Amino acid sequence: MLLLEDESLRWILLGFELLIGAVLILGSRSQPFPLPSRRFGSLVLATGLLLALGQLAPNPVTVIGHLVILTFFGSFGLLVGIHHLLRTRREVLIAPFSGFMFCVGVGGLMVTTWDDLSTFEQWSGFLSLVVLGGGQTWLVFRGLLIGRLPLAWSQAGMVALQRGLVDGHDGAIACFEKGWDAEEEHLNPMAYVALHRLNLFIGDSEKAAEWWEALQDAGGEKAVAPEWIKAIHDALARIDPETASLLPSLVDEEE
Repeated sequence: MLLLEDESLRWILLGFELLIGAVLILGSRSQPFPLPSRRFGSLVLATGLLLALGQLAPNPVTVIGHLVILTFFGSFGLLVGIHHLLRTRREVLIAPFSGFMFCVGVGGLMVTTWDDLSTFEQWSGFLSLVVLGGGQTWLVFRGLLIGRLPLAWSQAGMVALQRGLVDGHDGAIACFEKGWDAEEEHLNPMAYVALHRLNLFIGDSEKAAEWWEALQDAGGEKAVAPEWIKAIHDALARIDPETASLLPSLVDEEE
């Protein structure tokens, strides 16, 4: 009976690992810079598939082994994810999902050794679990629920523009449309002026007029660094010099 319970628990933990990896890979598509979460998700998923293959071996990875692996990936993912969440602000998925793995791994290890702990150690472990639960709740709210990436979307829009991708799902317009935020108003004019120029470039004068009005409400082009506008013009000129020549002149803007 105990063997059956251990085997069932191994498959549950294995399914959890595979689920986290798959969610990170699929969720990376909604990030301005999908590479970090895609790489980490691929690593977790590949490890999970190898462990699933190992389940057919005479001596598969034990429950303790799965918990140790979850703790390792969770701690590593937390370091990377919190760096992106708070410093680079380019990605919000790795931290909360790594937190799930870390909480399951550490919590499981505590539970399996609970009977061998003294009363003081049990109370310490309980308080540690409470702290972990509070930290994970913060990661979920900070990353998944209120995670904002306006700066990263503007950066991704410029990267897409440098690559010659103007329109489309991964194009510069789609990125800049997510590159503004009500709580970071200093970034808004940068996105608005970029969207104005890009829509003029593709011939959508109606959309360009809408973004021009939004730009005027945000302070006009004086609220944007001239280097930013020039970088947009230069990138568009490399894509199509003839069409880019029809954009508002930089000299007129300075006057």
